[in-house]
Amino acid sequence: MKQTYARKENVEEKGNNKDQASITNSLKSKTEAIKAGLLGLGTVGTGVYRIIEQHQEDLKHQTGCDIKVEKILIKSMDKERSVAISPELLTTDYGDILNDPNITIVIEVMGGIEEARTYIAKALQSKKNVITANKDLIALYGGELLTLASENGCDLFYEASVAGGIPILRALVEGFASDRITKMIGILNGTTNYMLTRMAKEKLEYDFCLKQAQELGYAEADPTSDVEGLDAARKLAILGTLGFHTDISLDEVKVKGISSVSQEDIQYGKELGYEMKLLGIADRRDEEIELSVQPTFVAKSHPLAHVNGVFNAVYVYGEAVGETMFYGPGAGELPTATAVVSDLVTVVKNLNLGVNGRGMVAPYREKKLKPENRIYRRYFIRLVVKDRSGMLADVTKAFADHNMSISKMIQKPLAGQQAELVTITHTISLKDLEAWVKNIESNRSEIKIVSYYAVEGEEN
Repeated sequence: MKQTYARKENVEEKGNNKDQASITNSLKSKTEAIKAGLLGLGTVGTGVYRIIEQHQEDLKHQTGCDIKVEKILIKSMDKERSVAISPELLTTDYGDILNDPNITIVIEVMGGIEEARTYIAKALQSKKNVITANKDLIALYGGELLTLASENGCDLFYEASVAGGIPILRALVEGFASDRITKMIGILNGTTNYMLTRMAKEKLEYDFCLKQAQELGYAEADPTSDVEGLDAARKLAILGTLGFHTDISLDEVKVKGISSVSQEDIQYGKELGYEMKLLGIADRRDEEIELSVQPTFVAKSHPLAHVNGVFNAVYVYGEAVGETMFYGPGAGELPTATAVVSDLVTVVKNLNLGVNGRGMVAPYREKKLKPENRIYRRYFIRLVVKDRSGMLADVTKAFADHNMSISKMIQKPLAGQQAELVTITHTISLKDLEAWVKNIESNRSEIKIVSYYAVEGEEN
């Protein structure tokens, strides 16, 4: 028995030595520098390069190895840059990154859609992990690229695509992994939030606030993407895809911007206890999904009502955890670059563990969109009516004919025998609201609809 036991011990010792050698070799391999290719050297690309170069010690402590930018794809070798970079790192040929077997991570911060989509797809097909800050691309092709990443055992991370430095996507994937998200509402565009904040606090007009936002660099010369809600819609499509595990298309998000919001609307809302915000709303009930971006009056008791300036925030409802909010700077070189490098750290850790391609989950739930008769919320409605006896009864009856009722009301006289009625409705369906609007505009000359907006949050 002793001899047999001794042989067994020797076998186990050899096996343990073999395992130890394997671990030692693995640890040695992890000390080699991880090499990345950077696509683009604009504002965000420059920030990414600076963080990687300046935070080498911290990155090594977090990942166990050095991280090196091996090549940077640029459009012109002659352009002046705000950061000193060796010319040897620069290239105008994507093949120098794609065909380099030592480059295991591709970071896309060049922007645009089709070219970036091609580069990312080729990188994934070449078994390279990808990080991108490209919200336009992910909003349109996120589901397709996630599937491609999964098929090739690669990571595809895009934390910076939604809310700059706010780690909302990682929270949805990891923090809510054991929960079921039922609703997400968010302030997803800093430009419009800056404008609405100034309109509300300083009683400034829309055109003046837009001009100020452009002068400060918050809004582009062509501000359409921001003020008409398109930027926020792209981000909401990304949130919906990850939060609901469903492939959300951008054209499935109903979008209305802030260009029609007036100073009078905002002040009436404040008088009734609400602040105006451009909200992205993704709601799931009974397996049906509703997605919209629209100017919304938020009750002052709700945390989102106090998110001001260029800041972003996302409010998430989970069945188990309840309500949580993520808040922070939504754009800028360093906040966005920080989110990109955070993804980079995660990819490197996954490389060390050999678990790339298991982080982000490709959409797997069947998509069912809510019909308008099952989209419910309250509304702010502002009317101008003829100031005569019985007019209020006529307005109330027009509401009742479309299953609508009034929760709050302000009535103020206007010149020319007119009056202004501002109401907050009880919860109604979108179908009933739109039928009421059509009826008023077609048949009621004594009632004029000035504006109407969704209302979010409890009444005060």
